[in-house]
Amino acid sequence: MKIDLTGRVALVTGATGELGRAITRTLAGCGARVAIHYHHAADRAAALQQELPGACCFQADITRQDEVARMRAAVQQQLGAPDIIVTNAVIQYAWTKVLEQSPDDYRSQFESCVLQNVLMAQAFLPDMIARRWGRVIAINTECAMQNSPNQSAYVAGKRGMDGLLRVLAREVGEQGITVNQVAPGWTVSENRPAAGRPDSYLNAIPLKKWGTEQDIANAVAFLASDLAGYITGVYLPVCGGNVMPAI
Repeated sequence: MKIDLTGRVALVTGATGELGRAITRTLAGCGARVAIHYHHAADRAAALQQELPGACCFQADITRQDEVARMRAAVQQQLGAPDIIVTNAVIQYAWTKVLEQSPDDYRSQFESCVLQNVLMAQAFLPDMIARRWGRVIAINTECAMQNSPNQSAYVAGKRGMDGLLRVLAREVGEQGITVNQVAPGWTVSENRPAAGRPDSYLNAIPLKKWGTEQDIANAVAFLASDLAGYITGVYLPVCGGNVMPAI
């Protein structure tokens, strides 16, 4: 068996970040035609497009319904209706204690975690329903289980997203659409090396090694494929066992 996405169209939001690029390259490597979403990083999007034959770039603010609708029309025109959407984009902000966190940060996390997934589903799932096949894969986080200090806005957004997507999985499952979440742990890369990171985190990981963006992208590719056709409603930590959902 191999992961074969030939003939599929995949849209990745936030495709210009390190994780987004890894996901985009991996889906393209499995044969998918990829829609590269970006908000501000037009140069990185163009560079990624140059790497991937058949890929196209699309700019949008994924927290605004009119811009998501505009992106949908553009993707359909250039690539066709997506079979796979990966909601990876998130608004970055400075973490601090609840008593010091700006209310605007909670709004930004709601918009980029919850509202993004609502708008993307409303825009792109009708075509999946018509075809009776589709994949929704959202990037969550191990932080949603850890609830550590200084993470409140991020955790609130991601836990809200989790509830939304579990409901969505129940609502669209009979239409042949799966809805799953991949929850990365702390990853390292060429631009984010392990040097200087706390040994306490590494020591807590049962596998005793750092994860990479490719580890996350591999899980996304699996959930996007026919191999995962009977899996839906899943929150899948990809963190070396650092968090383990229990029954």
